[in-house]
Amino acid sequence: MRSVSGDSNVVLPWLLIRQDGNGNRYRVGSYATRAEAQHLAERLGKEREPGAPDGYVVERMENRH
Repeated sequence: MRSVSGDSNVVLPWLLIRQDGNGNRYRVGSYATRAEAQHLAERLGKEREPGAPDGYVVERMENRH
């Protein structure tokens, strides 16, 4: 999982991802809580034009040790 630079004890397991109409996915950011990531996803979703094919999703990063 991703940690905050300089502080190895802080983990940011929640990803905010933008998905466009062609299925391409782009990581917007990593967050400590699902609520924090979901709040930003909803805020960004409101700023896009109605009918736009892209959207935002929140996913938990898989632990890859």
